[in-house]
Amino acid sequence: MFEKIRPLADRVLVKRNPVEERTASGIIIPDAAKEKAQMGSVIAVGPGRKDATGNTITLSVKEGDIVYFGKYAGTEAGQDFLIIKEDELLGVIEKN
Repeated sequence: MFEKIRPLADRVLVKRNPVEERTASGIIIPDAAKEKAQMGSVIAVGPGRKDATGNTITLSVKEGDIVYFGKYAGTEAGQDFLIIKEDELLGVIEKN
């Protein structure tokens, strides 16, 4: 359902990346102890925010980017989705 949403202004729809189920040593992490992922894929972006003169300032992220965001950033939109303002994004993960 949320994959079809079109974010407004400078908001971005992000799908969280899955969290690792095991530690490096192979111990399985129970669901209650898992922290939510702070990285995700950009699914959709808004048109951008308006400046004081009414011009649209486009976003610096695009669909398909992998982004890193704060632990409490954005608004939950379903189990794996967040709607986040662009200024709450901490960075874009560069692909090699």
